[in-house]
Amino acid sequence: MSEEKVSKDNPLPLYHQLKEILSKKIKDEVLEPGDPIPTERELVDVHGISRMTARKAVMALVNEGLLYREQGRGTFVAEPEPKMKHELSELTGFTEEMKEKGLETKTEIVDFDLEIASNDIRKHLELPTEIEQVIKVKRLRYVEKEPFSLETVWIPYDLVPDLTEEVLTGASLYEIFRKKYGHQLEEARQTVEPIMVTENEGELLTISSKALALLFRRTTYLKEERIIEYTKAIYRSDNFEHEVILK
Repeated sequence: MSEEKVSKDNPLPLYHQLKEILSKKIKDEVLEPGDPIPTERELVDVHGISRMTARKAVMALVNEGLLYREQGRGTFVAEPEPKMKHELSELTGFTEEMKEKGLETKTEIVDFDLEIASNDIRKHLELPTEIEQVIKVKRLRYVEKEPFSLETVWIPYDLVPDLTEEVLTGASLYEIFRKKYGHQLEEARQTVEPIMVTENEGELLTISSKALALLFRRTTYLKEERIIEYTKAIYRSDNFEHEVILK
């Protein structure tokens, strides 16, 4: 079988093509943990690319944890780390779900504001005409002391009129909905799409800028069909996997 090579006719950047070629070899176990990868000079000769392009592709895989470098020895395939599962089956909050798995969690509130809903947020929350204000909360979620997701949630202010940052700190939002306000959550509708993170998102999640991640959009409904939250959550995809359970 001939060696797959980068192509200048492909619209994708050359370094990205090389990164995908090496990544596929690792995932297909053509290159196994502990195996050395070709040197930068070999990659240059095989693919007809610059040394800078080869280095950029290799460093991207090092940053993603698929490769590791040893001074004076070369670059090798890393042992795959077991990924923590995020199940998509029941209407539970992040804190509740991770507690059930016995995992240590922490939530850092990055931003908490009472604001006038934009037209876009009004549509997502299907706000009644007389309701103008929403609470916007941005939270960085950690699992086992490692950044897991960056979540932004919008909540109609009239449904949680005295919610404060102090009340939310260290607590489960869904538990607050149920216990403090007596809201009965009926269902949630969620979509998932791949994205590239921004520089700021990458810094918060400790991944490289423009790294691939998953964007979850969730709309949660009460029993009376009123929407209580619209959430956009960015999940890292390098050390975690997302499991969908169909019943």
